[in-house]
Order: sequence, then C-alpha cells, then structure tokens
Amino acid sequence: MVSERADRALALFNAGSLCSQAICQAFGEEFGLPPGTANRIAAGFGSGIARTDGICGAVSGCVMILGLAFGADDATDRPSRERLYAVVQEFLSAFREMHGSVSCTELLGYDLGNPEEATAARAAGVVPRVCPVMVHTAADLLEEILGRRD
Repeated sequence: MVSERADRALALFNAGSLCSQAICQAFGEEFGLPPGTANRIAAGFGSGIARTDGICGAVSGCVMILGLAFGADDATDRPSRERLYAVVQEFLSAFREMHGSVSCTELLGYDLGNPEEATAARAAGVVPRVCPVMVHTAADLLEEILGRRD
C-alpha cells in the first residue's frame, strides 16, 4: 500500500527533516498537531533516539501517531491503553518482519552514537540509502493500521 502521507513523509525526510519528524508532521495534522509542534515533539527521537542506539526514528514517530489515534485523554483508561498497546505491538511486529529489527543501529549496521561508526556510515552513504526506505515503509504500515480504525 502506498499512501500520499507516506510520500509526504518521505519528501519531508528528503528535505531535511529527521525520520521521526517526517512521520509526525505528515500524519499529525489529522490529530490537531501543527507541523511546528510535531517537529519539536519528534526532534529527540531521530537517529535511534538521539543517537543512543535506540529505536528507529521512523518507528518512534509512528508510535507517537498511534498514541494520538488510539490513546485516551484519561490516563487511567485501561481498555484504551490495552487497545493502543495491541496496535503498537502489531505495528512493531510488522515492521520487524519487513526489516528484521526496529533498532536504528541494526537497521543501519552502524551505531550513530559512536563517532567512528558515524563517520564510517557517512562515508558509506548509509543514511540516504537506508532511511528513506524505513520512513516510507513505516508510514505505509501506519497508514494501513489507521485505515482500520473503527
């Protein structure tokens, strides 16, 4: 499935947004999230959560949007929390099945928090080669899950 929002997320990433920002900006407006706010909220999640060997920023951005779509205003609403957790687990499972991992480091093959590995990743052109695929497929999966909301 290819969606306009997935294409928009990819365009935002290619224009300089972080992977997490591209997802949040492309999908956030549906939930009342202005682009500038989406960028600020998602800024620390790019590059494997600020280059800390964490979850792929595109994945993190999708989890944030899933929270907007399926989460509850009431933090004690357990049924909504369980539904959200199930949807996030479904998303993570599907992404892992497609790419083998949700870890930025594993997806890239380089730990961006390690200066030597980050330099090697830049020299190898890994981010421009790998990350657009992650952004687009994460956005496609997100679009699919959002399309099944009741």
